[in-house]
Formats: sequence, C-alpha cells, structure tokens
Amino acid sequence: MKRALYAGSFDPITNGHLDIITRGAKLADELVVGVMKNLSKKPFFTMDERSAMIKACTSHLPNVKIDTFEGLLARYVKENQIDVVIRGLRAITDFEAERQMAQMNARLYGDGVETIFLVTTPVYSFVSSGLVREVFSLDGEIRGLVPDIVYEELKRKFGK
Repeated sequence: MKRALYAGSFDPITNGHLDIITRGAKLADELVVGVMKNLSKKPFFTMDERSAMIKACTSHLPNVKIDTFEGLLARYVKENQIDVVIRGLRAITDFEAERQMAQMNARLYGDGVETIFLVTTPVYSFVSSGLVREVFSLDGEIRGLVPDIVYEELKRKFGK
C-alpha cells in the first residue's frame, strides 16, 4: 500500500490545492493531507478550522485522510510510514524553492521516499492562499478560486 503526503499550511485551501489533492488521490492508496504549522507564517485560520474545511472539501475522496503536524516534514514522513511526498507547482518560480526543499528532505528521509511534483491546472496557476485572503479583504471577487465552504468561512472571519 502506497501512502502519500501532500502537506502545506492551506490557509485557506484553494481550488488549486484541491486540484493537486484530487489528482494525488488517484496516485496513492491513501493520501494524507497534512496541515502544517508553518513557523514562518502567521496563520489566519486555526489548524482546526483549516482541517475542517479540507475535510469538508475532500469528503467525496474516500482515500483522503486529514492530519495536522508541526516540525520537520521529514520527521512526520518517517513516523507515519509515508512512501511519497507530493508537492504542487504553480509556476517555474516555485520549482527552485521546491527542488531545494525536496533535496534537503530526501537527505533527511533516507532511502525509500520519493517526492513527486504535480503542476497545477493552468486556470489556478496564479492562485495562492495569501492572495485569496488579500483580494477578499479588499472586497475583490474570489468565487471560483476557493470552494464555497471556504468562501463562507472567509465571510465569517472577516465579518462580511
């Protein structure tokens, strides 16, 4: 059984993330969506809120499991017997940072764990969680870039 991990802060989950999750779920017996506490980012949604939104958005994918963690990705991978780490790429500018991180993680994982890069569908190539939050906060239209549940949660958080 191949276990894959797609990890990120997902603050909030976007349709670009869902594109990678849906495609990643086809590649593995089980896909763990790992909601990470990223020390370099100040989260807008709590880990519980992010997890709940992802769970709701992926309920139609029976082999997708949601988990949360903090610390080294490599530690989580080792402790949870992950075979494959999936990373999403939006643009060529993502590749260099993702390559560097994948190579460091490969050193930390040891043998037996592969990193797979999936290029997001072009229609979502410009979408990021931060950009979605910023545009929404300025009353810009984001429907179609995030799942409906995320849109509603953003309205609630921003008091709109």
